[in-house]
Amino acid sequence: MSKIFQYLQEKVVFLPVKLPEDFEYSFDCAFEEYFFDTPNEGKINAVHFKIQKPKGVILYFHGNSDNLVRWGKIASDLTGFGYDVFVPDYRHYGKSTGPRNEEYLFSDAQFCYDFLKKQYGEENIIVYGRSLGGAFAVKMAADNEPKKLILEATFFNLQDIVNRWLPNSATEKISPKMTYHFHSNKNILEVNCPLYHFHGDKDFVVPINSGKKLFETLHTEKPELEKKFIEIKGGSHDDLSKFEEFQTELNRIL
Repeated sequence: MSKIFQYLQEKVVFLPVKLPEDFEYSFDCAFEEYFFDTPNEGKINAVHFKIQKPKGVILYFHGNSDNLVRWGKIASDLTGFGYDVFVPDYRHYGKSTGPRNEEYLFSDAQFCYDFLKKQYGEENIIVYGRSLGGAFAVKMAADNEPKKLILEATFFNLQDIVNRWLPNSATEKISPKMTYHFHSNKNILEVNCPLYHFHGDKDFVVPINSGKKLFETLHTEKPELEKKFIEIKGGSHDDLSKFEEFQTELNRIL
């Protein structure tokens, strides 16, 4: 029964779309493509968007579905704020391969962070996480010292999302069997850089209350840190970039 549950969790948490290794990306912005051999048998594919005289680099961790064909296009728009942008695909997404668990995924994220640290210097790295990617962004900001942390539609932890769908009696039985937890609520306590969290009040995938709880965890423990929760009125899970307030605030942050 536990194996069945683990299989189902993989299918619910991750919605990857595979790509052949010889697939050729096409983006409007200049980019380089990388393949990294990471620890624990990982082979991670990433795209690196580059501009003239960047102010730094944004390490972008994407959401739980699709691959770099979609997320590369979305992330490349951030170059308009004057930054290079680096986007990896998680294991089993696109061209990335390797056995997958929470430890290995975090290890891959750190590998990418270290790669950028050597090129740009840690003081020039901004970590950005969207939805599921917020779990990796929070972990990287907790374990390192980036310039800023930006979150978009990110959840408190995975259990908090599971609780939406199941009664309390069921979650008590399921929680010990969960393969993935993504305890951003614990990791965020180690963050020491400015935090900015965007969330739509009409988000029915990751409810805004989950994002607010995560934000308030850091706000309560470290009130001295610069931070802001930006609630986008009328915004859902995938359309925040269409709102003027989102663009205005992001321009101020970057």
